[in-house]
Amino acid sequence: MKGLIAIAVAMVFSICAHAQNRGNTVLAQVGSKKITLDDFTKKFDEIKSQTLNPPTKQQFLEDMVRYEVGVQEAEKRNLEKDPIVQDRVKQEMYKALLEKDLGQKVQKIQVSDAEMAAWYKQNPEIRTSHILIEFKPGATPQQVAEAKKRATEIYDEVRKSKRPFEELVKLYSDDPLSKQAGGDVGWQSRIGLYPTYYNATTGLKVGDIHGLVETPFGFHIIKLTGRRSFDDANKRQIRLAIYDEKRKQAFNEYFDRLKKQYNIKINSSALQ
Repeated sequence: MKGLIAIAVAMVFSICAHAQNRGNTVLAQVGSKKITLDDFTKKFDEIKSQTLNPPTKQQFLEDMVRYEVGVQEAEKRNLEKDPIVQDRVKQEMYKALLEKDLGQKVQKIQVSDAEMAAWYKQNPEIRTSHILIEFKPGATPQQVAEAKKRATEIYDEVRKSKRPFEELVKLYSDDPLSKQAGGDVGWQSRIGLYPTYYNATTGLKVGDIHGLVETPFGFHIIKLTGRRSFDDANKRQIRLAIYDEKRKQAFNEYFDRLKKQYNIKINSSALQ
């Protein structure tokens, strides 16, 4: 009986040793760098799990060889000292730090139905129509002032006129996309609209008109045409918005703690 056990144990060790030796089999060597079967299998399995159309084993081995040739050639040319390369390395280090310290915390973020309902109460989806009085990106202060003067005159006309808003849009708006639809820009959430535009609608009733509202596109005269109930809202978008807020909060708290360990001086006045 003891002899059988000894034989079984020997066979197990033999199988393990064979598997280990097979794993250490050198598939390719580039300079002093050896690519073993273990190295290849680990990377090849990772690629197969990430793509629907993985390369053949022969193609992937060639890719690994080319990678080693490229790395060694870059080292030979001292590219690690190149400022662009050093900047990329720093970016990867930054991303690795965040993944290490915040990755699991971000993955564990949960958004409840109650949180969604509370958030939506303050940030409902709205439908608006608008008249845009445009000024181009990089417009001079004088050009912006001229656009504002024209917008003010149009807004006065809108308030006095008995003509439908949709007709006035076609007369005055500089937005070619919405102009033919009477200024309608469809249903939008807070995250899909410029903040000043969305915020201008928060105190409006459906049918109310508000102006002037400035965005980087120009001056807007806005008519609120709808406000969606929570039941009809895009729940996926709401969940993503709250998730993003929680993720930003996690990042803010993390860097608030980390920044205390460093001597930081900021010259905000230079940005003016």
